[in-house]
Amino acid sequence: MTIQTVAVVGAGQMGEGIAQVAALSGLKTLVFDSRAEALERCKGSHRKRLTREVEKGRMPQADVDAALARVSYVAALDALVGADIVVEAVVEEVGVKRDLFAKFARLFGDDQILASNTSSISITEIAAAAGSAADRVIGMHFFNPVPVMKLVEVIKGIQTSTDTTQRTIDLAKKMGKTPIPANDRPGFVSNRVLMPMINEAFFAWMEGVAEPAHVDEIMKLGCNFPMGPLRLADFIGLDTCLNIMSVMHRELGDPKYRPCPLLRQLVAAGRLGDKSGRGVFDYAQGK
Repeated sequence: MTIQTVAVVGAGQMGEGIAQVAALSGLKTLVFDSRAEALERCKGSHRKRLTREVEKGRMPQADVDAALARVSYVAALDALVGADIVVEAVVEEVGVKRDLFAKFARLFGDDQILASNTSSISITEIAAAAGSAADRVIGMHFFNPVPVMKLVEVIKGIQTSTDTTQRTIDLAKKMGKTPIPANDRPGFVSNRVLMPMINEAFFAWMEGVAEPAHVDEIMKLGCNFPMGPLRLADFIGLDTCLNIMSVMHRELGDPKYRPCPLLRQLVAAGRLGDKSGRGVFDYAQGK
């Protein structure tokens, strides 16, 4: 069955981006969030970002108008029932995701795909909460910022069917992305490699090897990274980095994945990065 309607659960940074790309790809798009303010923020962000594309000459106004007309913002989960696929993009906590997928299994019929944008949690574990619908559960890991980044990691759980996998790959291509398979292991490929590097940058800072700006400059100039690891951590969200490291530490049992105590401390202090205005670096007043 061809996917024509995409439902996105979670109107945060990732959900907002996924919805934008889906709508621009000609797909009817539903965005759910239980928080009215999150839906309004998502709606405003869509208009602002797409208007900017017109102003820069990258997109005609007619295409923007058509894309925005395809998006509906809903506060009731059962409003998503007619979608062909639901993509979960909520907080990176296994309990929250399992509860959602148990609800999805009750709401969505036999042909609808149940996808998670998780960046580290086992798809097999999430799928277990869906019971008899486990064969329709798959990982569809987009990257931030979603409208810019081409990669989608496609993660097949033990129960995931071949049909579910192929339809998910086809959808990613329709959305202009490059789907690449990864096995269902903690962190998959991207975060299995990236997050320990970011975590080690926090250790380097904590142990006085160098100041944060110097850690980043060394990695940018010495390794040709477009963004230093500590600046990237702020962009991702320090709470997200901590959650991913905690999952890998718990699931793999190797001390090399132990989250840096300084990372834990910053999260406890509410310094989460870009989204809170301060993380490793201070973003207040244009700093």
